[in-house]
Order: sequence, then C-alpha cells, then structure tokens
Amino acid sequence: MPLPALDFDPTEAAISWRVLRGRGHDVSFATPDGSRSFADDLMITGEGLDPWGFVPGLRKVKALGAVLRANAEARGAYAELERDARFLAPARHDAVSLADFDGLLLPGGHRARGMRPYLESAPLQALVVRAFEQDRPVAAVCHGVLLVARSISPSTGRSVLFGRRTTSLTWSQEHLAANLGRVARFWDPTYYRTYADEPGQPCGHMGVQAEVTRALAKPEDYLEVPSDAPDRGRKTDGRHRDTMDDDRPAFVVTDGRYVSARWPGDVHTFAKRFADVLEAST
Repeated sequence: MPLPALDFDPTEAAISWRVLRGRGHDVSFATPDGSRSFADDLMITGEGLDPWGFVPGLRKVKALGAVLRANAEARGAYAELERDARFLAPARHDAVSLADFDGLLLPGGHRARGMRPYLESAPLQALVVRAFEQDRPVAAVCHGVLLVARSISPSTGRSVLFGRRTTSLTWSQEHLAANLGRVARFWDPTYYRTYADEPGQPCGHMGVQAEVTRALAKPEDYLEVPSDAPDRGRKTDGRHRDTMDDDRPAFVVTDGRYVSARWPGDVHTFAKRFADVLEAST
C-alpha cells in the first residue's frame, strides 16, 4: 500500500488495512523516503472544518467537523494502524519490487499539499504500469484512481486504464465537498479540490472524474451508480457509508483484477472485493 508522506485519507487506508488483515493478508507500506506517513489531520480531528476553525481557541468546538471527519470506526482503525510495525517502517516508493507482493492497493486523499506529490510521483506511476503489465491485482479508491489514470504504459503511450472500466471520486461528490468547503473553511476554499480548474476551463475539468474519463478508451467506461440501482439513494446521498455487514451504500467496480471505488463510504466493500480478487489470483 503506497502512501504519500502526509494527507492520505485515514478511512481508505486504515479500513482497507483492517479488512485485508482480517482476511489473513499481510499488508506492507511504502512512502517517498521510507519514513512513516501521516493521514490528513483534519480528517482525524475534525478541527478546522467549521467556519470558526481558524480561531485557535475555538478550533476544538466541532459542528460540521464532527460530521465531515472520519467516523469513529475509521479513527479507531487508524489508531491501530499507527501501532503497526510495517506501517512504521515502510519501504521507499522507488525501492518496491512487485516480486515481493501479490497486489497493489492505492488509497486516496484530497489535500493538495500531500496528495499532489503522490499523484504526480514518477516511481509510483511506473510501479502501477508494471503491476498492470504483469496482470497483478490492483485496487484504487477515490484519488487513488487518478494515480492509476496517470500511469502511462511506454509500450502503448496510453493510460493503463485505456480499455478498462472504472469508477472514482465522482464530480458530484467532489463538487458538493468543494462547495461545502468554501463556506466551512472559507480561509482555505480549495481544501477539497486537489486541482482547481484553471481560467478558461469548464467547471470540473480538473476534477477526478473528468481527468480519469479522459484517460479511458470511451466515456462509457467510466461507471457511476445506475439510475435504477437498488439502494441508489443510499449510494449517492453522501450520508450513508458501508460497513462490514452492510454493502448497500457502496458502489465498487471490478474489471478483471482491477478494483475501483469512489470514496470512504465504499471502502469496506472495496477492500473485501479486493481480498476476493487476491484470493482468486493466488
């Protein structure tokens, strides 16, 4: 599980780790320099996610922050992860050998300061290319799908997702979060936009869904929750998250040995689906 130096989403990493460990899989980590990684602290504490969050004496008073941060289960999983020996002693991104692993899992995150170096990492993109070329199981969630989309095969000159079906953080999810962030965190209005649209670009051009879609063979290969899907409301309202025992809110796409999902609310089902792929591949 490659991670950035900081600002990864704690739910997507820690719940995936817990689920895979529970299925009997060993999970190792890699970071840019081999030092331990740190999750986005706002997603852990919720401090700074309210309009008064820039005031030192008021930061700990949480309203929106208590809702927008990772939930109690995810925070507990992250606390466990921080005690894991492999998490505390990761490899370097450029030292990972796929010969030592059965699969690759790419969590996301949205805070630009930590996530941009991860998404733009040449060693990680090369690692993803090798994983696809060797038909290794690969899983990506949220912005992790953007890293996959940016991984260009030297043999084809195209993204490894060309010809694949995938989902990712959708524009409706990203846009909603961005609009909320502009109010709740008005002094840092792009907190939820890893890449802001540039002048002259249409709204959402630099969003995850738009960039991922541009890497695909055809737009229809980008999958969203179908209009007639059972439990569509739970899957799209942004309030419901899946659990180990309830996959109704989740939307996960499997294409061969590649598994993708949208956001932290999918991650239990995402990790279980990836465990299925790993177990069928070994």
